Amino acid sequence: MSDAPVLAIPHEGWGELVLNRPGRRNALAPDSAAALREGLSTLLAGGARVVLLRGEGGTFCSGLDVDLFQGGAGAAWASDWTGFHRDLHACPAVVICALERYAINAGAALALGSDLMVAGEDAILTVGEAAIGMHAPMNLAWLRLKAPESVAAQLALGAGRMGGADLHRLGLAWALVPDGEVHDHARAAAVRMAGWHAGTLAGIKAALRRPIPEGGDVFGAVQARPGQGGAAPTRIAADRRP
Repeated sequence: MSDAPVLAIPHEGWGELVLNRPGRRNALAPDSAAALREGLSTLLAGGARVVLLRGEGGTFCSGLDVDLFQGGAGAAWASDWTGFHRDLHACPAVVICALERYAINAGAALALGSDLMVAGEDAILTVGEAAIGMHAPMNLAWLRLKAPESVAAQLALGAGRMGGADLHRLGLAWALVPDGEVHDHARAAAVRMAGWHAGTLAGIKAALRRPIPEGGDVFGAVQARPGQGGAAPTRIAADRRP
């Protein structure tokens, strides 16, 4: 198998974006963010309507490979990391995360950035930056977009582990399955959804993320399709909850 940090594997109507450092539990390297951007772009250009985001070797992502970031992340990493999350937010394809074993810190941001998360019963997600004196901007962005403040605070301020059952109970995980079935369940979902109408999936996703103008009509806003006065979002915005 390739030693590239990220693999983009195309299939008919869908594709896999694979974190490919299993020997380091898929910890992110300095070139991983740029590789994620390139891989996602490649899959979309190939017509993927669904993207399965997973880790190679039965683990999703253990965060940053701190040994490789000792000299600092650098401007290129910061730009590509933020850029990938913007790409993910604007992505017209449905992104399904296969959360096997754990998603820690930067890995949690990837899991939270997916549209649908399939979590193993013993999987954990940790937004632990507060405990080590670090900011967590991408985790905070996704939590503000997807979770009430009480849930976001439990993860970001509590900096503890949240198990698969709690992720499912709180609505952050779409499906909770036995640990050995995560990959197969997520893959089957990707294959099934890839057979659905591409324009419908993209339109529904865009409508879900389209801001409602202040004083505007939610029923009118969600009816516009991309290209009809309702283009898909291109950047992570501020909290949209009432």
